[in-house]
Amino acid sequence: MTNKTKVLVTGSNGLLGQKLTDLFLQRSDWDLLATGAGRNRHPQQMGYRYQTLDITDSAAMERLLMQELPDVVIHTAAMTQVDDCEFKRDECVALNVTAVENLARLSTKLGFHLVHVSTDFIFDGTKPMYTELDEANPLSYYGWSKLEGEKRVIEFANSYSILRTVLVYGKVADMSRTNIVLWAHGTLKQQKSANVVTDQYRTPTLAEDLAMGCFLAAAQRAQGIYNIAGKDYMSVIELVERVAQFYGYSMDCINRVDSSTLNQPAKRPPITGLDITKAVSELGYNPHSFEEGLALLGL
Repeated sequence: MTNKTKVLVTGSNGLLGQKLTDLFLQRSDWDLLATGAGRNRHPQQMGYRYQTLDITDSAAMERLLMQELPDVVIHTAAMTQVDDCEFKRDECVALNVTAVENLARLSTKLGFHLVHVSTDFIFDGTKPMYTELDEANPLSYYGWSKLEGEKRVIEFANSYSILRTVLVYGKVADMSRTNIVLWAHGTLKQQKSANVVTDQYRTPTLAEDLAMGCFLAAAQRAQGIYNIAGKDYMSVIELVERVAQFYGYSMDCINRVDSSTLNQPAKRPPITGLDITKAVSELGYNPHSFEEGLALLGL
């Protein structure tokens, strides 16, 4: 019998977490333990194990990791509601900073490779394409907390990959929350009146591509920081236009506005594409185009 690589995934009920379950189910040389809050939301419950885990309970996390001794932990669990982080700062720190530090310390203590998912919101959004070497300057409490998480990984983990991503979209059977592409599709399909910003730019990332980026980093025990994002750079209004064009919907219901009209509690970085050159050359990362991503959604 071959030795399987043992991987533990946190946040496995989320969009990325469920895509990772899909991916590892296709890899017979990997043994997956999926962990998440509450019941397992993935429709396929065979071929791997699932365990409920509260990542803010450091004792429970340590017990589980000492019992399982995984080779790799892919940490996707986080508080990602940007506006909520402004108001629930203690909860934000517990999830995005303290839990990450605990995992990083445990990775050194127990010898597993840590793959940690971060965000473009660590940047202030003043340039079109950020590389891994660009200086962070978060505008929101969420962005600050994710940058702090990165710092804890770098300080306390011996073996780690930090994967920064941006505007993740995709579809799973049991969605806990929507994402921009599903929102755009639903709004256009029903021709609901909606405001869309013209002055924010991103490189939208298909959840399957991000899962593959996590896998490549895990399989190669890649050391350091990598941008894992889509290859197409576009404004948010262009994203909605491309969804409309792909599905044959009218844009008549969409009002073009600038960000200042939104009155969002947390400030968003206006322009943050992520340059994926390093991940492509070092990891063999090869994401879908935006339209290929839309085709995969099967809407």
